[in-house]
Amino acid sequence: MKTLTISSNKHSEFIDITTRIQDFLDRSGKETTSGICNIFVPHTTAGITINENADPDVNTDLLYLLDDIVPWKNPHYKHFEGNTAAHLKASMMGSSVQVIIENNQLQLGQWQGIYFCEFDGPRNREIWLKILDI
Repeated sequence: MKTLTISSNKHSEFIDITTRIQDFLDRSGKETTSGICNIFVPHTTAGITINENADPDVNTDLLYLLDDIVPWKNPHYKHFEGNTAAHLKASMMGSSVQVIIENNQLQLGQWQGIYFCEFDGPRNREIWLKILDI
């Protein structure tokens, strides 16, 4: 298992980590001919997703919509830390994704990237990677 450290700079943001994950594969010293990369976020106020990486407005729109659906403040929230919205958004995005590996390369669609989703930043976070050979 490999741990990547991510530093977010904003309260809510999507950080493209595709290159960092591919760099890990390249530097691992192990050639994965065919496998799976499991990417896991061990935090309850952050998530991960795969989405378009060609137009940054897609991420802007996603963040806007998530804020619209799950506002930061709501009189019905009961969580004493005051970050209920971050927990809800993290649950909506999910805590892991899997990507196929062929010939040591992540197999993503032409416009796809892997994004760490921060919902309670800025913070230092971890992402856990596990490569499974098939």
